[in-house]
Amino acid sequence: MSENTSTFDVVIVGSGAAGLNLALELPATARIALITKGELKDSNTYYAQGGIAAVLDEHDSIEAHVQDTLIAGADLCDEDTVRFIVENGRKAIEKLIEYGVEFTTRKDSSGDREYHLTREGGHSHRRIVHAADSTGQAIETTMEDRVREAKNIEIFEHHNAIDLWTERHRDGRTKRVTGLYALDTQSESVKAFTAPFVVLATGGVSKVYLYTSNPDICTGDGIAMAWRAGCRVANMEFTQFHPTCLYHPKAKSFLVTEAVRGEGGHLLDPKGRRFMTKFDKRGELAPRDVVARAIDFEMKRMGSECMYLDISHKGQAFIEKHFPMIYESTKAYGFDMAKEPLPIVPAAHYTCGGVMVNREGRTDLDGLYGVGEVTYTGLHGANRMASNSLLECLVYSSSAAADISERLKSGVETPPPPPEWDESQVKDSDEDVVIAHNWEELRRFMWDYVGIVRTDKRLARAQNRIDMLQSEIDEYYGNFRVSGDLLELRNLAVCAELIIQSALLRKESRGLHYTLDYADVDDVNHRQPTKLIPKRYPKK
Repeated sequence: MSENTSTFDVVIVGSGAAGLNLALELPATARIALITKGELKDSNTYYAQGGIAAVLDEHDSIEAHVQDTLIAGADLCDEDTVRFIVENGRKAIEKLIEYGVEFTTRKDSSGDREYHLTREGGHSHRRIVHAADSTGQAIETTMEDRVREAKNIEIFEHHNAIDLWTERHRDGRTKRVTGLYALDTQSESVKAFTAPFVVLATGGVSKVYLYTSNPDICTGDGIAMAWRAGCRVANMEFTQFHPTCLYHPKAKSFLVTEAVRGEGGHLLDPKGRRFMTKFDKRGELAPRDVVARAIDFEMKRMGSECMYLDISHKGQAFIEKHFPMIYESTKAYGFDMAKEPLPIVPAAHYTCGGVMVNREGRTDLDGLYGVGEVTYTGLHGANRMASNSLLECLVYSSSAAADISERLKSGVETPPPPPEWDESQVKDSDEDVVIAHNWEELRRFMWDYVGIVRTDKRLARAQNRIDMLQSEIDEYYGNFRVSGDLLELRNLAVCAELIIQSALLRKESRGLHYTLDYADVDDVNHRQPTKLIPKRYPKK
């Protein structure tokens, strides 16, 4: 076996809440590789502000949370999945408390401490447990400490996964995953990881858009790798645009949590007038797709570069207590949210579709699992309800860990290592500028043509662009040594094509997919997920 090949029981790609929780719930006897593109904390989880939705209040109920989720999902959720996740909400929160996550508390009417719950758009009750306005950071850093202490988990930071390696079972028909290739971006060498189980916890693909709340790592790597390996994807047309990202040239991805609206914040136009009730009777507490479209509409109608979010009427003490991180961060950009409205714009925030998985997180490929935003479980339907995403990460990673643990108990044959990575026919790139230009072009035409409001004409233009871009990327990939930027561009292009194809198939407006050519909901022909089945793709 080559010195560049390592063998494990489980390889996990991604280090957000889903990947870390799964690693911690696997048996201590399992040899685990945890691969991440940057440092361990570099994930969407780390930047999550709001919290986790779960039924913890005596006045709330499982049924209310289920119904709120189904309504937000515009009749496209899988109700059994919704119920499964909601019913396991309290258990997921208790697991985080066991890890050591310190959620925000308050005194109840009798003077005892209880968890402070906020309310966000689409929720009928206060059910968002949080750690001030830095919930994701509290979760990520707490679990990271646990993972680093675990003796059975080997961490590979600064490793970009390239592609999955598969082989056919003895029946000759079905395939199983046997490992993957990854680029060590520090040594610029390609390594192979062999394992009977590979888990994709790579997050979504919001970086495919010009404006996004996500960090730079969210380039759809897991979705693209699974697609190339032969896995189905679903509902890729449903990208959630967060309504309120700070509008500032230096704040390229600073999200202003939905909890600001949940605690009484008002959306204002440049003349200081509230406008949300023109679009929905729930006003600022309408689901995200409604709010994002309303802001987009008002910006275009008024020719304005942004709208505004104002919570200054709550007073400085309230704001500093409930939103300390946002208060200090926006001050650093020159805004005092205790005295003035914050300029905001919508930005790509969450991928509601992804790799199709079952209740245990299994994909179509034997041995390959998916957990978190990389997947389609049926929870979100046509629109994700606020703070359900971290809940899904935790519940499904626990379910996948239990399934893998049982399979490890029964004994699994270690697969053979993949072939050596062959670079004999490629050379170093002398045109890296092409990657940068293609990256910019891709994200801009996706924003212009496949954004918050779509038309058939815009989608057709996007399809023409992606066809040409794919050809260029394939040629580049075949002739030059791989780099982190090239791998991400390649994956973004695959995901962009999946988004465009899915959007073209849905001839209606539902949830996050809004098209001027089909403005109404079509329950007769489109009340089901959009599923795409891959054709043959090369191994690498």
